[in-house]
Amino acid sequence: MSSFNSTLNTHNLELPPLEVWAGVECTVNRVGDEYFDQLECNGHATRLDDLDLFAGLGIRAIRYPVIWERTAPNGLENANWSWADERLLRLRELGVCPIVGLVHHGSGPHHTSLVDPEFPEKLALYARAVAERYPWVTHYTPVNEPLTTARFSGMYGHWYPHGRNDFTFARALLGECRGVVLSMKAIREVNPNAQLVQTDDLGKIYSTPQLAYQAEFENERRWLTFDLLCGRITQSHPIWSYLIGFGVTKDELEWFLENPCPPDIIGINHYLTSDRFLDERLERYPVSSHGGNGRDKYADVEAVRVCAESTGGLSTLLKEAWERYGLPLAVTEAHLSCTREEQLRWFYEIWQGALQLRHEGVDVRAVTAWALLGSYDWNSLVTRSAGYYESGVFDLRSPSPRPTAIAKLVQDLAAGRKPAHPLLESPGWWHREKRLLYPPVSCLPHSLTPSLPHSSSPLAIVGGTGTLGKAFARLCELRGIPYRLLTRKEIDITDVVSVNAVLAQLKPWAVVNAAGYVRVDDAEREPHVCLQVNANGPAILATACAEHNVALLTFSSDLVFDGSVFNPYVESDTVAPLNVYGCSKALSEKLVLKVNPASLVIRTSAFFGPWDDYNFVTIALQQLSAGNTFVAAEDATVSPTYVPDLVHTSLDLLIDGENGLWHLANKGAIAWADLARLAAKKAGISVSNLIPRPTKELGLIAKRPNYSVLGSSRGELMPCLDSAIERYFHERQ
Repeated sequence: MSSFNSTLNTHNLELPPLEVWAGVECTVNRVGDEYFDQLECNGHATRLDDLDLFAGLGIRAIRYPVIWERTAPNGLENANWSWADERLLRLRELGVCPIVGLVHHGSGPHHTSLVDPEFPEKLALYARAVAERYPWVTHYTPVNEPLTTARFSGMYGHWYPHGRNDFTFARALLGECRGVVLSMKAIREVNPNAQLVQTDDLGKIYSTPQLAYQAEFENERRWLTFDLLCGRITQSHPIWSYLIGFGVTKDELEWFLENPCPPDIIGINHYLTSDRFLDERLERYPVSSHGGNGRDKYADVEAVRVCAESTGGLSTLLKEAWERYGLPLAVTEAHLSCTREEQLRWFYEIWQGALQLRHEGVDVRAVTAWALLGSYDWNSLVTRSAGYYESGVFDLRSPSPRPTAIAKLVQDLAAGRKPAHPLLESPGWWHREKRLLYPPVSCLPHSLTPSLPHSSSPLAIVGGTGTLGKAFARLCELRGIPYRLLTRKEIDITDVVSVNAVLAQLKPWAVVNAAGYVRVDDAEREPHVCLQVNANGPAILATACAEHNVALLTFSSDLVFDGSVFNPYVESDTVAPLNVYGCSKALSEKLVLKVNPASLVIRTSAFFGPWDDYNFVTIALQQLSAGNTFVAAEDATVSPTYVPDLVHTSLDLLIDGENGLWHLANKGAIAWADLARLAAKKAGISVSNLIPRPTKELGLIAKRPNYSVLGSSRGELMPCLDSAIERYFHERQ
């Protein structure tokens, strides 16, 4: 790994190839007396085989935890090295260079803290022990994001020791940075060639002219981690007086001048929310964004939501860091909590930006895919354990980590191939006008306005007049996925000529078949029509998609089952439909997967949604709120499916390139009558007129199973039913 280990200043040298690194979200932070451990949440703590999956991506290096709080929570004399021994050895065997992290948003074991005067020395003792045990390890990040951690722990009060003032912030930051210096000194006494990969978030502040002074101060403060380590905080530094004013002594600051420890590689972590905009015009923004500095009151909002041209983004920060320090750089976290195609666009945009900067002579070494296994509870800044999961390169909601479309992107980039996913050709939401939540303000010179990708080939949505087709169009619009909504007049899936003509003309990257015969009882009277639309049509479409090399997503139903079991049905269970409609769907599955095995066939159940008035939940609420009686089956148990969840998850699977049968329904099993009762109670509507009845008394023509709950052996990707009901009311407004 000579290119990785080379950290010479390369102003006039040819740069080594841009590398792909990766990282596991490994935060162990403390809130009060409780520790939150991402490795326990994501299961990597017990899955050694993950490392083989990671290496299969082609990555050169991985940010990898040997976390102080996990390894030696009760002191070095009681340290347990078995976990790190096994995993670091495996990484070495796989040829993946570990960048070993010791503290990741933490404050150390219970016997210390970020404001403990002995924290730096204690961390250095642990760092020495790590180096002595693994003398072959060459790259370290003793403390991840010191500045960010100091802000969250000392200024905002989120993490231990929960300070809310500049004094605690300054104490925490200096303790962390001193800990980095002493740790690297201890490590280099064991391995003189050990290198420091120092990470931090360099979010930039934009502002109105009136608040330029505040933006200038904050934009200077964001460099503190690197300025301290590089020995740049002298009495002439703009931040010197700020630190002195909050109790930092001259001797403490001069210690860094006497003990410089410049990073061998500066690692920049950047998120869309990192860049901020300050505006004194409070009336433009929600009260929750209002604050001030004692001199001015102002709103502090995400810059991407107000800057007319978007912001300069990560490329601007990388260039600023290069001009300031002249040291090799890496993007050490590239992640976006968003839909799958936006995650792809974000990573690829960062990669392309890094390549462009390298052409300009900026020594950018790598872009890091973060986080390999996703992350938990960062929507609450890891201040509580609620199990909120964001998938990453792999999705943990399957029995084993399932590679997403990001995995293929990473593999392509690591192998030097240009990614071919069609959705990379469309701009991310941070470039689209809909991102603007507030009156737009110019933040960048025109010359810095980023260029946008061209629109990609569309997603063809068949079934333009139906509930599902319209929902796909609505959410594709939201997600920035170019689409074409097709009615039966535009495409007849039962006509081979019609289908091939549309595919040849549109050249879509994928087709969603949201069309179908849905009248279950009427199907008993006209079975030939139902079979033609639900079985023959999808088979014709699947054949054409295979010939045109176009991905296909089509839908089936829980009514392919007979209800003879009382455990949720999974994809491998034998189908045994009780009615014509179920038979048509079972036949459709068989035909589609026979002629086009790459097709994605999703079984789902009991639609309800916020955007139409013809679903069970909406009709029940309308009738009950009007004082009318409403009759519903009390003995038929289903797994209701919230249409927005179904569409979002289906799109993710389609983008991931998944195929075969998948079951998608919101997690929960409930009788129809109980579903009406649940929705009415959430809406505050009386259920006195709700009349539960056995299915046999409802006068239905087609026989239904008494139990058709859908589970999955491939992955439980959908939210729970209670969450769906809550969002139904919010999204109907």
